[in-house]
Amino acid sequence: MNASGAVLSMAKLEYSDSIEDVTAEILIDRARAMVPVLKERAKRTTAERRISDETIAEMQEAGFFRILQPKRWGGYEMSPNVFFEVQKLLAEGCMSTGWVYGVVGGHPYEMALFHDQAQVDVWGEDDSVLVSSSYQPVGKVERIEGGYLLSGRWGFSSGSEHCQWVLLGAMIPPATEGGPPDMRTFLLPRADYAIEDAWHTFGLQGTGSQDIVVDRAFVPEHRTHKAIDGFLCANPGQAENDAPLFRLPWAQIFLRLVSTAALGGTKAAIKGALEITANRVSTNTGKASKADPLVMGAIAKAFAQVDEMELVLRRNVDDMMAHAERGEDVPMEKRTLYRYQSSSVVRRCADLVDELMPLLGGRAIYLSSPLVQPWLDLNAARTHVANDPNNMAGDVVGGLMGEPPAFMFV
Repeated sequence: MNASGAVLSMAKLEYSDSIEDVTAEILIDRARAMVPVLKERAKRTTAERRISDETIAEMQEAGFFRILQPKRWGGYEMSPNVFFEVQKLLAEGCMSTGWVYGVVGGHPYEMALFHDQAQVDVWGEDDSVLVSSSYQPVGKVERIEGGYLLSGRWGFSSGSEHCQWVLLGAMIPPATEGGPPDMRTFLLPRADYAIEDAWHTFGLQGTGSQDIVVDRAFVPEHRTHKAIDGFLCANPGQAENDAPLFRLPWAQIFLRLVSTAALGGTKAAIKGALEITANRVSTNTGKASKADPLVMGAIAKAFAQVDEMELVLRRNVDDMMAHAERGEDVPMEKRTLYRYQSSSVVRRCADLVDELMPLLGGRAIYLSSPLVQPWLDLNAARTHVANDPNNMAGDVVGGLMGEPPAFMFV
C-alpha cells in the first residue's frame, strides 16, 4: 500500500458513535481495518523504537483502550476475549504495536481494582488517560505517614512515552520483624518519574520499553494495589466496579497481555511464508517450494497449532467468565493450568517460525523478508518471565496433587 492508500484507509477510522453503540464486532472490524496500515508503518516503528503518536491516537479514536475499562469511566466492560481478538489483529500488522496495546490497553483493568480514589486521580478529568507499567519488584520503599516514599529504576516499561501515569512493582518492608512480605503495585503520575532511553534490542524494537526512574516520590496508600488482593480476587475497586468481569484473577488477565501478540506475529509470519512459497523455485535444485513436502508440513503445522492455541485460550477466558457470572471462584487447578497454557504460547510460536525460516532459502533472511521481523519479535517476546512455562509447571503438577500454588501470581 502506498502512502496515499494509508491516508485513505485511516480516514475510515474517524468515528462518531456513542459508547452504547459500540459492539465487539465493530471493534474487531476496526482492528482488522488497521492491519495494512500498521504493516506499512512497521519499518518506521522499528527504526524509531516507538509507536507513532498517530497510531496511538488512532487506537484511542477506535475505542480499543476502553474495552476492559469500567463503564463508569467511559469504558465498554467487554469480555477479555474481545480485547485479545483486537490485540491479535494489531500484532498481525505490527507485533510491537500489538504488544504495547496489550500492556497499556490492559491497565484499565488493573486500575478498576485500585481504590476508587486512585481511579479518580487518573481518570477524574480525562477518562482517556493511558498508564504504562513495570512490575519488577525492584523499588526501594520507605514507610511514612499516609503512604510511602518510592525510589528505584525499572526497565521494560512498554509504551511509556505515550502514558501519563505508571504502575511500578516493589516490596514493602514488613511492619514487624519476621512479618510476611507485602508485594504491591505503586501508581505514580508523570511528574513523579523520569523516562530514560534504554531500549536498544534485536526484536520488539517498536515497543519503546524504556526505563523508569523514581527518586523518593510520595505514593499515598490509596495508590497502591496489594498482590494478595489480586490473588484472592478481593480488590478495593470491586466495591464500585462490581461487574463479573472484575472478579477474574488479575494475573490471568496480565499473563495474556504479554503472550497474545505472539499469535498475531505468527500469523504474519505464516502469511509471509505463503508469499515466498507461492513463487519460489530453488536456484540450486530447481524445485518449487510449493512442491516441497517439508515446507508444506511446516506451514500446515504452524497454521494448525495457532488455531489450537487460540481455541484453548478463548475457552479458558469463557470458562473463567462463566464462573464469575455465577458468583463462583475460579478453581485453583484451572488457574494454574490456564497460566501454564498462556506461558507456553510465545515459545511455541517462536519454535514454529524457527522451523519455517531455514526451509524458505536465502530469500527468507533478507531484512525485506516478511518473516524476519516477526521472527525477531517472537524471540524477543519469549524472554519475558511470564512467557517461560518452566516457571509455571510446578504449580500445575502440585495442583494435580492437591497442593496450593507456590507462586501467588496465578
